[in-house]
Formats: sequence, structure tokens, C-alpha cells
Amino acid sequence: MVQNYDSTPTQYLESEGTRFAFRRFGKESRVPLLLLIHFRGSMDNWDPMLLDALAEDRTVIAFDNKGVASTNGSTQGTYREMADGAVEFLRALGYAKVDVLGFSIGGHIAQELLFHHGDLIRKAILASTMPQGGKGLTNSKPEVIALATKPVVELTDFLTLFFEQSSASQERGRAYIERRKVRTLDVEPATSAQTMTAQGRARKAWAEMDKSQGLEKLRRVTQPVLVANGSNDVMLPTEQSFSLYQNLPNAQLILYPDSGHGFLFQYPELVAEHIHIFLDRSFQDWNVAD
Repeated sequence: MVQNYDSTPTQYLESEGTRFAFRRFGKESRVPLLLLIHFRGSMDNWDPMLLDALAEDRTVIAFDNKGVASTNGSTQGTYREMADGAVEFLRALGYAKVDVLGFSIGGHIAQELLFHHGDLIRKAILASTMPQGGKGLTNSKPEVIALATKPVVELTDFLTLFFEQSSASQERGRAYIERRKVRTLDVEPATSAQTMTAQGRARKAWAEMDKSQGLEKLRRVTQPVLVANGSNDVMLPTEQSFSLYQNLPNAQLILYPDSGHGFLFQYPELVAEHIHIFLDRSFQDWNVAD
């Protein structure tokens, strides 16, 4: 397999009328890492520096779910349906067990995978996300909502939505934007208005669910989960990550300083190192007496 994300071609897989677009790369591993992207995102929204670091010792799979960017059809209107779409893709690809990294609304889809397809998930990373019934973007400042729902999102909009306003965070945000520009192979089309509407409907329904029921579902999750976020997430507030950590029985929590929603693009190599540790070792492996 190709080791570099920018050089990884887009492949296609047919399943029950859906032609899934995906990129699989890295070192061959029995359990791959499946990536679930943020609101209105496609495979091109991932940071290649982060993905290259993750792929050093495992297979990494990015894909477009139904109706998103290069995958045909219509984007589903609930996170449960999106999780089912991810399962359809994985089954067609031939995997019976995966690790999953869900970023932003991808973290909501990852939770639905844990709730309804737990046999498929070995470990999960929930990045910049929230439990069912959490108050996220719907409670954000009007200017944040306006940027997130613009008909055309400019790369510079990510500096406001994903990064802190400090000079250091903004500088790292601009570096992420430059890394995004490098890829010239199989560049994806922008996600559609239908995708934004469907994902927005799913987000609204998720926020309006009964929070107590959502937390009870989390308490029944047995898989190891790494919860991570920036210190000041203006999209899905950082305290929601703490709520996930408090209610997942086998969870670890990492908060990154001077960072926001896109912390994993601000500290790509450090985040990849922490994910490697989480995926490769169990908490029981670490003997605090040593």
C-alpha cells in the first residue's frame, strides 16, 4: 500500500447501489483505523501530516459516506443511518473488526457504531464531539454558526472555527491550510447543499435527544475509548468531551492547550503519538509502580 496520504489514489467500492469512494494506505495491519470526518467534510479535509503519522504502523482508511463528495446517492438524515452506511462500507471491504477515529459529527457516528455495532469496534477515539442531548453548535455564537453554514466554506474560515485566536494557534492553523493545498491527485468536489442540510438535521436531532438516555448508553459501552479535544472548542464545547469521559466506563481524556475544535490539526504529530499509545497498549499494560 501507498505510505503517503497525498499520493494515495481514490478507490471505489460498489455495495447495494452505492459507489463508495475511499483511500486506504499505510502499513498493512489486521485491524485498520477507520476515519469519520466532520460536518460538511470529505476525505480532503483530513490533515495529511496527521494521517501519515497514524499510518506508520497501521492501515488507515478514509472514506466518503453515502451522498458525501465523491460517493453517490443522498446523505442520510440521522447519525444512526450514517453509522449503518459505514458498516455497509466496511463489510463490503471485508473487515470484521476496526478501530475508529470520529472527529466532530464523526464522533457522533462513532458513538452510534459503539451503541449498535459494537461487535465491529475494537477501540474508538472521540475527538471534538459530544454525547446525545449535549448542547453543541446550536448554542454557539451566531458568528460561528454563520461561518459553519456558509454556502461555500473558505479555507481561511477554518482559522476561526477550528483554531484559537492566539498567534501560535493561528500560525499552526495556517500551516494546516498550506498542507491541505499540497494534494493534486483525485481532488474531491465540495460537499453538496443536500449533505449540509442532512447532516444539520442529524445534528439537531442528536442535540434534542434525551440526555439522560444518551448518557446511559455511554455507560454500557465496554470498548476502550480515548476522548480528546482542544482547551476551548467553540463548535462542540470542551465540557461535552468531559461529559463523555465521565460516563464511558473505560475512557481516557486528553485536552490540548491553546487549541480548539481542530486540535488534531494543530498538533498532528503529538495527537498521532497519543493515538498510537492508546491503540497499541491497554491501560492495564501500564504499571504505575514501575
